[in-house]
Amino acid sequence: MNTFLSYLAIAALFALVLLPALVGLARERRIDRELRDARRGRGETPPRTAGAAQPVTATRRPYIRSWARI
Repeated sequence: MNTFLSYLAIAALFALVLLPALVGLARERRIDRELRDARRGRGETPPRTAGAAQPVTATRRPYIRSWARI
């Protein structure tokens, strides 16, 4: 019985140490999934009104010459 309680105590301590890491991992995965869905355009979009002006979107061009000289 003493061995079983020792194993149970070690398992409880192990779970207690791993719990914050697992919660953080789950949170990071949720944030990554939300960002990926937003990038794909599956996010919730606000309803469009007939009289509202449409936003202007511009494509961003990469800066070709860097200020860092290597």
